[in-house]
Amino acid sequence: MAASAVPTPTLRRLPKYYHYLKRIQGEGQEIISATQMAEDLGIHHTQVRKDLAATGSQGKPKVGHRVADLLASIETFLNWNSASDACLVGAGNLGSALLGYPGFDKAGIRITAAFDAHPSKVGKKIHGVPVYPVDKLEEVIRRLHITIGILTIPADRAQHVAEVMVQGGIRAMWNFAPITLDVPEDIIVENVELYASLAIFSRKLSERGTFRG
Repeated sequence: MAASAVPTPTLRRLPKYYHYLKRIQGEGQEIISATQMAEDLGIHHTQVRKDLAATGSQGKPKVGHRVADLLASIETFLNWNSASDACLVGAGNLGSALLGYPGFDKAGIRITAAFDAHPSKVGKKIHGVPVYPVDKLEEVIRRLHITIGILTIPADRAQHVAEVMVQGGIRAMWNFAPITLDVPEDIIVENVELYASLAIFSRKLSERGTFRG
């Protein structure tokens, strides 16, 4: 099944399966059934089987899947075993935290450059990643052949930065800014809606009478 044909909910569940499989592999388990995965993760077994089938993994009837094979199938399907270079714009608190996040390497993303408008950060390294001035964004993207852009900047600057990224050759963006970016249709954009998630979280707490005491 082509990646473009796979439903987004399936793509969002696959990392959950992956981390679960890594855990049981660490505990010494070599074989797993879709039924056991479904019970442990609280997902219907039919859905688990469909999700695993999307990766091309084929289990054996009455035996199950080899954990190592499932992990390899998920890694290949999600392109986690093929590293892509990325840059991050906005080396503030959130941006700096992302620069130090070790999970990117496991997901096939290597942040090779960061950009910030604050002079005190330019020319330094944050978690080993060099910080460049924002006005060098397009130039550095081209020179380093970067294809992924991460935006951790205020909404009023995000659209302009996105346009510069496109001009430099960025093909995909991970957008943390609370704004809908206007970019060409062939550019992949994944919006991380922190405020929307926080609003839902806060409201649920309020409904249970546990928010703010």
